Amino acid sequence: MYYSLFFVSVIITLGAQIYVNSSYSKYSKVKTNHEETGEEVARRILDTAGLDDVVVFETSGLLSDHYDPRQKAVFLSSSNFNGTSIASVAVAAHECGHAIQHRDKYLFMNVRAALVPFVNISSYAGYFAILLGCLFGAINLIWIGILAECVILLFQVITLPVEFNASSRALIVLEKDNYLTKKELKGGKTVLTAAALTYVASVATTLIEVFRLILLFGGRRND
Repeated sequence: MYYSLFFVSVIITLGAQIYVNSSYSKYSKVKTNHEETGEEVARRILDTAGLDDVVVFETSGLLSDHYDPRQKAVFLSSSNFNGTSIASVAVAAHECGHAIQHRDKYLFMNVRAALVPFVNISSYAGYFAILLGCLFGAINLIWIGILAECVILLFQVITLPVEFNASSRALIVLEKDNYLTKKELKGGKTVLTAAALTYVASVATTLIEVFRLILLFGGRRND
């Protein structure tokens, strides 16, 4: 069962990644009627929302788009910053959705931000504690490592409503303010849904990993 769970987690991760890549690739080739770039759409959405203090930057990497609440900045990958495709517009609107969440002090976004320091520690300390526990036969240390993995799982679970809500806000704005036609909106929804599923996949794989660790070490005791 231990190895079966490992392969299931690999399949889930690969499946989600293939789906998001194929969806993005498809709609990154379809230009919108308005032919506005992702940067232009993001700027207009932010200004309409009264967020003229939020800046829009171009960043390197594929699908490296994100919103940084500390800098109050939307970062769009080059293909989306300069692109005029359905995918570019949808992703830009999604990141603006995060900026609007920040303005509105969206509960789950605040909780996720509060967990970031603990997650940063857990991501390094978790498997290190498990490794040391295995080397020295210290089951208590192993359980500390498993607990650290649970902190990461909690962070990922809280991330889900943050991402789904940002996509929901994006789709409402894209339709209401006519950034996309009804036909184009279907493509935008596909891109954002595919992206959201990667977060669902992350939750599933981390949950499986925690379960695997419990199966592996749950029956052991300190000597």
